[in-house]
Amino acid sequence: MLGVWYVIQKTSTASHCITYNFTKSEEPGKYNLEQVSQHFILGLTPLKHDYRYSGVLSVPDPSVPARMKVRFPLSVAGSASYTILGTDYSTYAAIFTCQKLAFAHRRSATILSRTKELDRMFVDKMRTKLSSFGVDPYDLSIISQNNCPKHPDGATEGVNININPDTFSSHNIGEAVRKTGGVIGKLPSGTLRFE
Repeated sequence: MLGVWYVIQKTSTASHCITYNFTKSEEPGKYNLEQVSQHFILGLTPLKHDYRYSGVLSVPDPSVPARMKVRFPLSVAGSASYTILGTDYSTYAAIFTCQKLAFAHRRSATILSRTKELDRMFVDKMRTKLSSFGVDPYDLSIISQNNCPKHPDGATEGVNININPDTFSSHNIGEAVRKTGGVIGKLPSGTLRFE
């Protein structure tokens, strides 16, 4: 599963140009997952942008590597199960996630391809597989991979939103407070008013 995958269909999203990049972590049994997309709200503006969201996958039982846990930095509910339901590693994959919330479960499904398009035969095969896990195939949105920006160096012009495990680290929060305090300290007397 390592490498870049294009999201072909996914539940609960209005974003487009979504890719997943799976890489090995330095820690044994852990992998990094970076999701890059054109965020649907920023997509309504003329801003060029990338929305990057990084999480960590862990394999609790090495004898069942398809059953993992994923943890994203802004997830208040904690980790979620992350199961690869089917893949041939070179063409297609289907992923099912389930996260326990206070009074319910949030379920999500994703169909991936190594290319920007996936043959209908594989899409149907993965939709059937997802259906057997209780996912309504009609809840899957088709994700456009057309007119997507190309970023060979991983950066784009304009606004870049990067959310990763270090986003809210004590070091980063301290730096933000320090920089904000430095800017406020340089303001001329009387320019900061609260009304």
